[in-house]
Amino acid sequence: MASVERVPDLAMLFAEASHSLQTELTARLEHLGLAPREQCVLIKALDGERTQIQLAELCQLDKTTMVVTVDKLEKRGLVERRHAPNDRRARIIAVTDAGRALAEDGDALVQGIFADVLGSLPDDEREAFTAALTRLVDQRLADPPDCVAPVRRPRAA
Repeated sequence: MASVERVPDLAMLFAEASHSLQTELTARLEHLGLAPREQCVLIKALDGERTQIQLAELCQLDKTTMVVTVDKLEKRGLVERRHAPNDRRARIIAVTDAGRALAEDGDALVQGIFADVLGSLPDDEREAFTAALTRLVDQRLADPPDCVAPVRRPRAA
C-alpha cells in the first residue's frame, strides 16, 4: 500500500503554540499582578475612548468575563467606568494614571516576549511567518462555520 504524505496537524500545532505562549505570558505578567486578559483590556483601553463592549470584542472576551475583569481592574484603581457621552447605558473604560503605568510596564514585557519568540526564527523567516499567520487569521480562518455544538475558546489565564 502506498503511503500518503499527510499535511501537518495544524489544529494541534496552533493549539500547542497558543497554550505555550499564553502560559509564558501568564507567568511573566504575574509579578506585575496582571493576567493576560487584564493586560489586554488595559492596553486596548489606552487607545482611546472605548466602551466595555468594544473592549470585550477587541480582547475576545465574553460579556461575563469582561465584567469580572473590569471589576478587578476597577477595584485595584487601574480603571474607571464612565458613562458614554452618546449612550448613558454604555460605559467607557478609562485607564487611571496607575493603570497606564502598569499597562505600559506590561506592554514592554509582552512585546519583549513576542520579540524573543520571533527571534527564535531565522531573520529571513520572521516577517514571512507573521504575514502568513495574519493573512490566515484575517482571511481563510476569519469566519468559522456555524456548528451544532459551538467550539469554545480556551480560557486565557
